Amino acid sequence: MTTIPEEMRAVVCHGPEDYRLETRPVPKPGPGEVLVRVVATGVCASDVKCFSGAPMFWGDEGRSGYCESGVTAGHEFVGQVVALGEGAGEKYGLAVGDHAVSEQIVPCGTCRYCRSGHYWMCQPHDIYGFHHATQGSWAEYMLFPAKALNYKLPETLNPRYGVFVEPLGCSIHAVERGNIGLSDVVVISGCGALGLGMVAAARMKSPARLIALDLNPHRLELARKCGADIVINPAETDAVAEIRALTDGYGCDVYIEATGAAKSVEQGLLAIRKLGTFVEFSVFREKVTVDWTIIGDSKELNLHGSHLSPGTYPTAIRMLEQGLLPMEDILTHTLPLEDFRKGIAIAADGSQSLKVVLEPGRAG
Repeated sequence: MTTIPEEMRAVVCHGPEDYRLETRPVPKPGPGEVLVRVVATGVCASDVKCFSGAPMFWGDEGRSGYCESGVTAGHEFVGQVVALGEGAGEKYGLAVGDHAVSEQIVPCGTCRYCRSGHYWMCQPHDIYGFHHATQGSWAEYMLFPAKALNYKLPETLNPRYGVFVEPLGCSIHAVERGNIGLSDVVVISGCGALGLGMVAAARMKSPARLIALDLNPHRLELARKCGADIVINPAETDAVAEIRALTDGYGCDVYIEATGAAKSVEQGLLAIRKLGTFVEFSVFREKVTVDWTIIGDSKELNLHGSHLSPGTYPTAIRMLEQGLLPMEDILTHTLPLEDFRKGIAIAADGSQSLKVVLEPGRAG
């Protein structure tokens, strides 16, 4: 039997650029709760933006932000079950020793969105790593609350790959929002870790042509491995002109924006055909300004947002189990928990990384 310590190390967020490695009590699971030892936890682009003080996380002009001070950071993770509260094992099909993941949002179950089945838009919006009710994964142990949505990982899956279930789930949802048809030309703009997940998920929809855009040649190579038919570097080629040339001058049917760069939004509005579908996934650090006339009077576009990963975790787990993504190429950096600042810096730079992973059990 694994001995559970009384205390653990955790990276606690106190404000922009004020994250501290602290000692905190190891939580004790109550009824319906699951305690896991964190095997691996990712550094997300939203973690980088939160750390750097982006307004949506901390607020500006008198508005309150999304992140609460004093919360353990981290929402991409895989853990090994070390203790189960009353009824949790039966509810989730989990046993001590299993590897498990949990959807990043813990829905309240009572707001209008939860009651209508749209739990991922839950009004309290308790996401791991941002609210006190849902302490995150940049720690040696973490608790899955009683209302969490938990999944056991198959024994055939490398446990470390479980850290990518959350990002891949988000990618799958973005692709589903595109309503891709068999005759569609689909463009994925941005081939970071999430964009690569979108390429792999879009490939499963069997579009007529799948195009990936990125400024990094290595990422474009990985996009081909994930299923892209054509890759374009907008720094070297006029992407809008090329997309139009490939579609008899019309433009692509579906454009999924996954860069977080304002230029990609404008590019997409120009590259998409009339009556096309534009999916916006990214979290932007600053506000984006575009010509909204294109959306309405010029092209009558279907404009879809994409948030979190409702109902996608089983598919994400299956895709990873089937080896549909080059995970050893995607998990580019692995660091001990105490090097979290280095991990944030690597992820923020982005030129040499895709997914940066912290392993709390890894020696420094």
